[in-house]
Amino acid sequence: MSARLELENVCHRYGGDEPALENLSLAVEPGELVALLGPSGCGKTTALKVVAGLLRPTAGDVRVGGLSVVGTPPERREAAMVFQKPLLFPHMSVAQNVGFGLRMRGTRKEEAGRRAEEALRRVQMDGFAGRSPEELSGGQQQRVALARALVTEPRLLLLDEPFSALDANLREEMRELVLRLQREGGHTTVFVTHDQEEAVILAGRIALIFDGRLQMYDRPEAFYDRPATREVARFFGATNFIEGLAKNGSAHTPLGDLKLGRPAPPGALTLTIRPEAVRLEGGENSFRARVISASYLGTQVHYELQTAGTALRAALPPHVRLAVGDEVTARLPAESLWVLK
Repeated sequence: MSARLELENVCHRYGGDEPALENLSLAVEPGELVALLGPSGCGKTTALKVVAGLLRPTAGDVRVGGLSVVGTPPERREAAMVFQKPLLFPHMSVAQNVGFGLRMRGTRKEEAGRRAEEALRRVQMDGFAGRSPEELSGGQQQRVALARALVTEPRLLLLDEPFSALDANLREEMRELVLRLQREGGHTTVFVTHDQEEAVILAGRIALIFDGRLQMYDRPEAFYDRPATREVARFFGATNFIEGLAKNGSAHTPLGDLKLGRPAPPGALTLTIRPEAVRLEGGENSFRARVISASYLGTQVHYELQTAGTALRAALPPHVRLAVGDEVTARLPAESLWVLK
């Protein structure tokens, strides 16, 4: 059922000078869930519409199962799309909404009804078949929209920020539902979101897009541990950037000579380390610092440390209580230091 999706040097312009997408290339393996992540206006929804056939790329190719679909109309791409709003037909029942795509394909009424009932069961809405959309909550309507997409057994499932209008609890429920359906059905899925946490929870891989250009395409943990650039690191919450000069496996920095866990070519470099990787202890790569601010966040306390004119953030467990003005010994473990490109 699922298929490999490939985008090769895809470009799209809406008519202005700046491209909405520029040379976007990536592959989604059969049965994989990939998140297109980035700030509003970065081009991620444009990319999804190009895959769905709602937009024709200015240049480049889109292949499904190894075959180009650029000239194929949306209804023949075997792709189903779920939008931010459910877009249900108000004059139809829930079951009629779900079975609409099947009826348009000529499926017999009895068969369409049976498959619509099964799709509603999969999204835990089987008791709502006879209701009208206006009788449903926002979360229930989005479940129906998801059932409508699944009932046609698409090779590609395309989700365009479908939970952005829901409250936090409903978003969590819908994420769990998508993950369950993904495991059960094995659909090749592309999920558009601007929510970093959502992308990390759902996706096997994340494609981070800024200004229509792919910045990094990797597993979620790589964005935290091995960010490609300062911009990528900052988007994923990195706040610690240390300038230095690499030499003989170490970096000469304002904090002193820091041992690196991975070799770096000689010359100027920028190091980053996650706030939660900073340790309050002595040993290799340690230095004295002063606490200049503290912010209690429930599960963590964020401290800003300063030494030698350099400020660093440390995220520590709440039982570690420091006061502004305290002097501490901090350590940056070599294995947690990452050299940015």
